[in-house]
Amino acid sequence: MLAVQTERDLLLTAEDFECVRKLIHARAGISLAPHKTEMVYSRLAKRVRVLGHTRFRDYLAMLQADANHPEWEQFVNALTTNLTSFFREAHHFPLLAAHANARKEPLKVWTCAASTGEEPYSIAITLAEAMGTGSRAASILATDIDTRAIEVARRGIYSMNDVSKMSPERLQRFFLKGTGERAGMVRVQPSLSQNITFRALNLLDANWNIEGPLDVIFCRNLMIYFDKATQARLLERFAGLLREDGLLFAGHSENFSSITQSLRLRSHTVYERALGKGLRATKVSA
Repeated sequence: MLAVQTERDLLLTAEDFECVRKLIHARAGISLAPHKTEMVYSRLAKRVRVLGHTRFRDYLAMLQADANHPEWEQFVNALTTNLTSFFREAHHFPLLAAHANARKEPLKVWTCAASTGEEPYSIAITLAEAMGTGSRAASILATDIDTRAIEVARRGIYSMNDVSKMSPERLQRFFLKGTGERAGMVRVQPSLSQNITFRALNLLDANWNIEGPLDVIFCRNLMIYFDKATQARLLERFAGLLREDGLLFAGHSENFSSITQSLRLRSHTVYERALGKGLRATKVSA
């Protein structure tokens, strides 16, 4: 068997790479492209070494032998891509504010690819500016399959460079400036983070344990990692959680119109529930 990369200290064969592709697809729904060999090596090699293996084959055999092995969490974390920033795809946030202002009740929002927290905090800032932080404040559920990213998000600590594009007014209102050892860092104000619940969630799980109906779902730049069949299943579940006038925000390169009839395009990368489709129960488990 020829090794995919013979100059590395660890042996990764073409067969090993295909095994990685199958395992991450079955576990997390992620479809790795055939040309991602170098990425797989660079992201998993450290884990292989830490566990004392010299071949990827032995590492993968360990995972296959025990579906509950604690290393599965590290495996998924390593192969998850976290590319995010505050107010990324900025055109969505005025639409979110307008949607919030049109409602008299607190909004229920779910961001299902929360990564390291920039998206849920951007949502929280938008809603605080639109609705205030009192009785009309929103509740935000922020989930991600990457447990390391969720821990970063929960801490809410960022570099000044991360928030450099925000206005001074926003920085003063929503962040605490670090001093001493924390100089050059900021931390999200407790008044902003108190309405956000962070937890790890695999979208392939049979039971999401999420109470509906939801006003807004953010699922941006995530579907591109799934195959069409997985996308279709997830979109049906999303539609089932949205209230009648609820919105689904997608990423700039994503188009769901040909994948599902349960959601229809409302404006650029923003979808709403199709008439007669959606919530059948207040908690989705399928």
